[in-house]
Amino acid sequence: MFTLFHHPFCPHSRFIRLIAGEYGLDLKLVEERSWERREAFLLLNAAGTTPVMLDDEQPPIPGAAIIAEYVDEAYGAEMGPKRLMPETISERVEVRRLMAWFNEKFFEEVSHPLVTERIYKRFMSEENGGGAPSADVMRAAKANVRYHLAYIGWLAQTRNFLAGDRLTYADLAAAAHLSAIDYLGDVPWSEDDSAKAWYARVKSRPSFRPLLSEWLAGVPASRTYVDLDF
Repeated sequence: MFTLFHHPFCPHSRFIRLIAGEYGLDLKLVEERSWERREAFLLLNAAGTTPVMLDDEQPPIPGAAIIAEYVDEAYGAEMGPKRLMPETISERVEVRRLMAWFNEKFFEEVSHPLVTERIYKRFMSEENGGGAPSADVMRAAKANVRYHLAYIGWLAQTRNFLAGDRLTYADLAAAAHLSAIDYLGDVPWSEDDSAKAWYARVKSRPSFRPLLSEWLAGVPASRTYVDLDF
């Protein structure tokens, strides 16, 4: 049993949950509102960000990239052809490059501002940054998602999966971030059929089912969110 401190709409947390689902790891989920800066949580991760994973007597494992590497080192070899990190150095570089693209660049430009403005701010106090969502911030993020979607579409046209022939961390990172904003209806799927077809394949995997079953009171999911054949 692993413990994951997460938020249901934190894209990085969703990434780790998809990894756990693919590897069959049993997660105990503990919801963490990182903006509250709980002292007990800061002792686990001084950066105060989700996700953080606990595994038996290991020290706390903070951050999506570190958790992903830990899971691969500890359990990847047992997965054989289902391993989410490739065997060769060059293939691993490409997977890590795309992981960074989505977990850093996409997060900064799209998923973080949209999730913060439309979800997190509902629960934040004013002193923690809560309040009305910023129309300017959301407008910029919605514009940014279009070129990211086009890039995903180009990758999907030239490869079987985003980083190569088979499913890897790159696909799960991209899908995790897209899923958070797809819930909000902020992905213009009609603009790229290749990206849409790739996402439908990933979203249909059993590891995705727990994410698709979660709902936020007062914020209904978009029409496309749970539709596997959207």
